[in-house]
Amino acid sequence: MTIATYKWTIDRYHQAIDSGIFDGQNLELLRGDLILMPPEGEPHVYFSDRAAQILRSLLLGQAQVREGRPVTLPNGSEPQPDLAIVQPLDTVYLEHHPYSENILWLIEYSYSTLKYDLGDKQIVYAQSEILEYWVVNLQDLQLTVFQDPSPLGYRTVTNFQDGTVSPSAFPNISIEVRRFFDVNRSS
Repeated sequence: MTIATYKWTIDRYHQAIDSGIFDGQNLELLRGDLILMPPEGEPHVYFSDRAAQILRSLLLGQAQVREGRPVTLPNGSEPQPDLAIVQPLDTVYLEHHPYSENILWLIEYSYSTLKYDLGDKQIVYAQSEILEYWVVNLQDLQLTVFQDPSPLGYRTVTNFQDGTVSPSAFPNISIEVRRFFDVNRSS
């Protein structure tokens, strides 16, 4: 006897969501698998909300900052990154969530899901050709920047605990790294 697992397609996943099957559950679809996400702790919510405010003020309409909303990827995945910085396509997002080509960069705040965010999730993002992915590690107070996607993951991985960082989509914007996880840094 062969054991098989059921792989969800994005269409079936959307049908299940629309029918209310997953109401009240925090799920992500990754490579056709449903991933039950743990609740977000207070630091996670506080810092990701603050980062969204900072990015909106820095980007000033050059991009849209989406908080905890799905992105649809070509590898049977529909994760919900904490922050998705996407092209400002306005009503196009009534028809579909941002696709890979609409995504400028993604940010995850991570504590309990750190291994997942630095492992499986970064590989899915790289395979989907997301040009840049940041993980704010709330365990070690560190920012990991992934760039240069490949089918095996990102080729360039840089860790920061201080200094400044600029997203490749907006090299003219410089952000103090500690603003992502230090309460003593102003918004």
